[in-house]
Amino acid sequence: MTDPLASERRPVRIVDYDRRWPGLALVESARLADGMGAALIRVEHVGSTAVPGLGAKPIIDLCPVVTRLSDLDRRQKAVEALGYVWRGEFGVPERRFCSRDIAGLRRFQLHCFAEGAEELARMLAFRDFLRTHADEARGYAAEKRKAAAAHPSDILLYNDAKSSWIVACRERAMAWAKTR
Repeated sequence: MTDPLASERRPVRIVDYDRRWPGLALVESARLADGMGAALIRVEHVGSTAVPGLGAKPIIDLCPVVTRLSDLDRRQKAVEALGYVWRGEFGVPERRFCSRDIAGLRRFQLHCFAEGAEELARMLAFRDFLRTHADEARGYAAEKRKAAAAHPSDILLYNDAKSSWIVACRERAMAWAKTR
């Protein structure tokens, strides 16, 4: 039997923060506006590449916030025409996940949510918490390096290895976000 996630079992490569990442996110966000049309409200740059100074996999994670997922679903072919592979929820309810590879390397990932989605709030709180709490960002960097050293050839195992740290940090981030 073929492993449905076999294409996701890629090597892990963590690089130092690249000052070009925010600009790349802006350029790609403009491309997405063309493809998503009126369904798109805004695009948030999320993930480690959105945290200045944090080392990351050189993959830009973007979070298109849409009016409704059904509106976005009607734009699937337009998103695919931008070079994205549409993967549906891909393990996260109420999300649409898409990925774009360039020259055989993953370069962009989309985590699309409707405005008001709980997971959207968690993603943004996590990003903003890491941006404003250098000690947490350093802790995350150490966790990422440890997970990458333990699982250098399997990004899925790498993600699993750091997931408990992320869950705990997201709880701290959500508590912090409620006080802002």
